[in-house]
Amino acid sequence: MSRVDIDLLSETLSAEPRYRAAQVWEWAARGACSYAEMTNIPAPLRARLEERVPFSSLTVLEETLARDGTLKVLFATAEGHPLEAVLMRYRDGRRSVCVSAQSGCPLTCSFCATGQMRFARNLSAGEILDQALHFRRIEPIDHVVFMGMGEPMLNLDAVLAAARRLPKLGVTHRRTTISTVGWLPGLERFTEEVVEPIRLALSLHAPNDALRSRLMPVNDRYGLEQVLAQCARHVERHRQRVYVEYVMLAGVNDSPAQATELAKLLDPKLFKVNLIPYNPTGNVLNGVALEASSRDTIARFKSVLDRARVPATVRLTRGRDIAAACGQLAVETAA
Repeated sequence: MSRVDIDLLSETLSAEPRYRAAQVWEWAARGACSYAEMTNIPAPLRARLEERVPFSSLTVLEETLARDGTLKVLFATAEGHPLEAVLMRYRDGRRSVCVSAQSGCPLTCSFCATGQMRFARNLSAGEILDQALHFRRIEPIDHVVFMGMGEPMLNLDAVLAAARRLPKLGVTHRRTTISTVGWLPGLERFTEEVVEPIRLALSLHAPNDALRSRLMPVNDRYGLEQVLAQCARHVERHRQRVYVEYVMLAGVNDSPAQATELAKLLDPKLFKVNLIPYNPTGNVLNGVALEASSRDTIARFKSVLDRARVPATVRLTRGRDIAAACGQLAVETAA
């Protein structure tokens, strides 16, 4: 629930035993769809909660189901700002939710659809958590990735507040991943302040500063040397490899020479690379439409990393046919 909803909940329960608020949260975390399901709460109190306290801080505007079972949901905040979240279903039984930290994104990465939409605002912890709770009401979930709309490190307090409640939903900290483009102030705080074993992912997408700055303007502010040094500090402190996300763009960052450069940049003991087939967004770079690398090109790129003993996998794309895959989340903001 959002901060306003928590205040309303506290006010509504002020004359009740202190454990009532915990009971409400336990029911929500287990997937309850309404106050009416909370059978250990007195009926008059349930009716009062239904009348006074919104059950969710978000409104569902649209749900879209992909051929592979991926479910994308378009939400709106109370004042109408849009955001999207995705439930990914895998054959091995995993159920992973991709949540958004912001409505839009101010960092304008060239290959990302979200970066092309207007930035509205940071989401509250409740609005982030409500994305996961929506899917928990559909079925059990076991992984959450903060890789939807927005830069999580620009909204770190709300992101962490939401992440710390996820175990009640069935998602352990080790199955929670927070991604960043390398926003250094947030990354430094995440490294030094967080004690839970929440995993870190770095959106890298280029093996050198010149190319990365073309793809990701944030690199002009926080270059590779600074960001990778902080990632190394994170591994030293938390004893967990950092995931490196590397979207494969045809003719831009996918040559064997660039793979060699990437292998020299990354210490295999510190990083694991996820090669991401580019998903169509209609974005352009220097006036030229971005296109996906071929399977053969990705395989050759990976073989270079393999020979250098840099751990690397190719991400399985989910939900591309409904624009729910990595980098595709974007909607028009409300006027």
